[in-house]
Amino acid sequence: MRKKSAALVILIIIILLLGWSIYGYGVSDHESGVQYVIGVSQANMRETWRIELINQIVEEAEKYENIRIITTDATSDADKQAQDVKRLREFGIDLLIISPSDTSDMTQMISDVYHEIPVIVMDRAIEGFDYSLFIGPDNALIGRQAAKSIVELLKGEKGEVLELYGDKMSRQSQERSKGFETIMVDYPEIRKQVFHIENATRDQAYDSLCLMKEELQKVDAIFAYNDYMALGAYEALKEMGLENKVKIVGSDGYAGKNEGIDLVKQGKIEATISCPTGGREAVQYALNILNEESGVPKQVILRSHTIAKENADDYLAELNKEYKDIKETITVGYSQVGQESKWRLANTQSILAAAKEFNVELLFDDADQSQERQIAAVREFIEKQVDVIVISPVVEKGWDEVLREAKEAGIPVVLSDRKIESSEDDLVTTYIGADFLEEGRRAMRWIVKNVPADQEQKKILEIQGNEEASPTEGRKTGFRDILEENPLYQIVYSAYGDYTYEGGRSVIERYLKEHDWDIDIIFCHNDDMALGAIEELERFGIEPGVNVKIVSVDATMEAFKAMAAGKLNCSVECNPLLGPPLMKAIKDLMSGKEMPLRIITEEKVYDQTTAEDEIRVRKY
Repeated sequence: MRKKSAALVILIIIILLLGWSIYGYGVSDHESGVQYVIGVSQANMRETWRIELINQIVEEAEKYENIRIITTDATSDADKQAQDVKRLREFGIDLLIISPSDTSDMTQMISDVYHEIPVIVMDRAIEGFDYSLFIGPDNALIGRQAAKSIVELLKGEKGEVLELYGDKMSRQSQERSKGFETIMVDYPEIRKQVFHIENATRDQAYDSLCLMKEELQKVDAIFAYNDYMALGAYEALKEMGLENKVKIVGSDGYAGKNEGIDLVKQGKIEATISCPTGGREAVQYALNILNEESGVPKQVILRSHTIAKENADDYLAELNKEYKDIKETITVGYSQVGQESKWRLANTQSILAAAKEFNVELLFDDADQSQERQIAAVREFIEKQVDVIVISPVVEKGWDEVLREAKEAGIPVVLSDRKIESSEDDLVTTYIGADFLEEGRRAMRWIVKNVPADQEQKKILEIQGNEEASPTEGRKTGFRDILEENPLYQIVYSAYGDYTYEGGRSVIERYLKEHDWDIDIIFCHNDDMALGAIEELERFGIEPGVNVKIVSVDATMEAFKAMAAGKLNCSVECNPLLGPPLMKAIKDLMSGKEMPLRIITEEKVYDQTTAEDEIRVRKY
């Protein structure tokens, strides 16, 4: 204790010299009960969003007597941020929260720290999964929500919209712009022009728009990438007498005087799209991690809201709502897609075990690959008035009617493992599972790195899962995202194998009946299909893993055995052990916490170089 107290005194002196901030900390405090010191490395403290992030972290931390926060400002300098993190580590922090100033420069450093202490990455995702947790917004969704709001304001009629775009190089701005465009492309009668404002501030927006008086006569709506630019735009329009002609939609949605929600209530802007910082969630999850609680996910993608005059007060009330301590048993109706693979069996076992651990009464139904049976099960759950309904849907489409019935009954619906397509945004509370797009991308990245095309084109045979299932669509799309960047690789044959061993075997059988064997690479959407394909290849004298490279998704025990035997080259993990994060999310939901948009589980990429070691510790 004396050594640690001396180290803390030195730490405080150095913090004061460096201009860092320390919140609620003192040596006497530590001796009287401070259990954890959390270091926060912020990319910069110039952007209002990042200032709000720090404020929320500090406010949330003040609720807990056993933690103290130290914050640092990297001033957008990756070298300074690396030094900040190094010093924080030397002072013995228990967990690091970091918003990287540059993701490419900081990835290795974050990985190194992660192997020593827990790391929560905020806002800007790094390559790979070498961190404890990522928390961030969906900026593409924010762009889509803004576009929908503007379409409503213009009543879908002809008009012109001006995008007040922040820094061109900002990934946040790029994602918002892409999301905005995906909606606007369906409304060709609404013309769009983009104006870049490098310093996305109120004053810069005001000055820039004051120089655009003639152009603004034609503008009907403005989407500003933050509420400060929205306020600057309003003031410029007011000076020109155009404040009642041009509708403004901002983004950030903070509470406080002249912040986004206040601007909406004053009528200065029509709407703002909330961009949650995740500061409160970071502290809550930090405690979950430090206390080694079950169910902490790998990624939390936060939900954004469209805030207009009619719902502003309700939104503020939700922000200030107190959480309930759930002690009674929660009843959950769960509709499982089926038991089509070893992955699915492990998934079911994980959910059943976690339900017992979390004191959840689980009403379980196996749909045996039938959407009709799933819909019937959901209606039965509604009739029994369960607290929460969980669905692992067979297919993406055809759910709106029964989900509306659940909404009318006041029962939240959570999606596990698979997603749906819906015309309405509020029928599902959250999604818990894998990032299927990223799984497909990882598979193709491994191929590019490990099966070089050189100057000769490589032919790929793809064995997809169920038609219209979200894992199928996501893996297919992600794989093609990377494929398009590498023209020397080409998919020459693609067929559905329905995620079964027999399905994978039959695809190879059909191909060999119709073609001479000329395939260099097989990409299977799951391990079971890959194992079926391996059996059929061997039957025809084609050596799997050698004559043809095989990449699959799931990383089950059987896949590791095939990799160790040299028959399978790579398996991208899709973690089936969703039970703990699912049950934790249900507990959080019932306590009154707002659910994130998506909760993503931890996944890695494995190949023959690691197979022998992993077999010994694999749980499924």
